[in-house]
Amino acid sequence: MGRYWEIASTWTVILAASIAVWSLAAATLPVPDYFLPPPAAVLSAFVELTAKGMLPMFIGESLRRIVLAALLGLFVGVPIGLALGISHRTAQFAYPVLNFFQSVSGIAWLPLMLIWFGFGERTILIAVNYTVLFPVIFNALLGIRSVPPIYVNALRTLGASRWRIVRDVLVPGALPNIAMGIRLGLAYGWRALIAAEMLVGANGLGFMIFNSQAFHLTARIMLGMGIIGALWVALDYFLLRPIEEATIDRWGMVQR
Repeated sequence: MGRYWEIASTWTVILAASIAVWSLAAATLPVPDYFLPPPAAVLSAFVELTAKGMLPMFIGESLRRIVLAALLGLFVGVPIGLALGISHRTAQFAYPVLNFFQSVSGIAWLPLMLIWFGFGERTILIAVNYTVLFPVIFNALLGIRSVPPIYVNALRTLGASRWRIVRDVLVPGALPNIAMGIRLGLAYGWRALIAAEMLVGANGLGFMIFNSQAFHLTARIMLGMGIIGALWVALDYFLLRPIEEATIDRWGMVQR
């Protein structure tokens, strides 16, 4: 409890100091108000957009899309990665292919997707799902291949079936990699989501930021940026990171 209190206190001091420096810069720098709005203007934008119901709608749309991508990665990407990793020959073939598509992010595919699918919800979902899916598949495959062969051979010696080996050795051994792949995929997917919302023009936090720049509503832009960062920190710190750490503690090869 003391450790968490120390972390919270440290970040409170850092946040307060940052706001103080920001306020001082906004008040003293010889720039227009829209160039660097003070914290009070950002707070005012938050209150205004919340009262109008726009901000909850934007946040809800972005979260809905990333949740759909997470579910696809979990229920589609993980089984595909496990299936590819079980066979050594298939894994050798799939490794460079998955590595290639993982390196080409969904943001890079967006111009083509806009041509193929147009400016609509489908383009956003395809771009985000693509970005999430390949890191999940890739890490699930790596997880299967990283299980020491001695464990597999031990069960074979005892007469275990192939299904028993997969269920009791390969899948549990791959779980730390799977948890890391989901966390990594969602981090990539979150960035791809914001970029797709900007280009497509659909409702969401990315749309809010991009639409605000056309009218020099800098306070709304900064508000959107802050919410994007805060949402991801909360999601990663309070959900994804604990799941990954618990998985490593339970199934990982390294004891902490």
